[in-house]
Amino acid sequence: MKSTHNTLWAYSKSAAVTVAMVTGTAVLMAACAGVKPPPKEYTQERLDDQIQVPPGNVVALETTATGLLNYECKANATTAGSYGWVLVSPRADLLDRTGKQVAKYAGPPATWTHIDGSSVVGQQLAIAPRPGATNLAYQLSKGSPGSAAGVLQNVTYIQRIKTKGGQDLSKTCTQTDMGDKLTLPYQADYVFWKAA
Repeated sequence: MKSTHNTLWAYSKSAAVTVAMVTGTAVLMAACAGVKPPPKEYTQERLDDQIQVPPGNVVALETTATGLLNYECKANATTAGSYGWVLVSPRADLLDRTGKQVAKYAGPPATWTHIDGSSVVGQQLAIAPRPGATNLAYQLSKGSPGSAAGVLQNVTYIQRIKTKGGQDLSKTCTQTDMGDKLTLPYQADYVFWKAA
């Protein structure tokens, strides 16, 4: 009788352990289902050739900027008698992929400053048209990092992509409009690259 009792006890203990393991696994899987997967690695495949970053560089930081672009009606320095809207001061806050504000953008010159104190100045190399008359063109800039250590310290290139707004310059700009100001909201992704 003692042997039967021990056998039953062993089976019931084994069944309890199995149920606990199955339940624990189910709970763990349910908890993991609510966790967001890591962001996909950034790819340039769908961008125009002229704004693709050369091989030998990797993404250092991906951000989304929201801000304002301030324009002024000025005479065209290269074409006498013509006038146009000139960007005089951009301002934007940059959020990383988690939604945390990590940098600010201002100019001129085009300067991105990270919350860690590092910064980079961009010099435009190329642009690519963006569908929609009111959207800024996509842009590739060469980076000239500042001396402070941090995320932007070794940035080689900056891409501006996924633009929305910032370019509705349909308001007239003639000699009589000289000095008029125009402020336009915009959004764009800035992708910062560094040497691999």
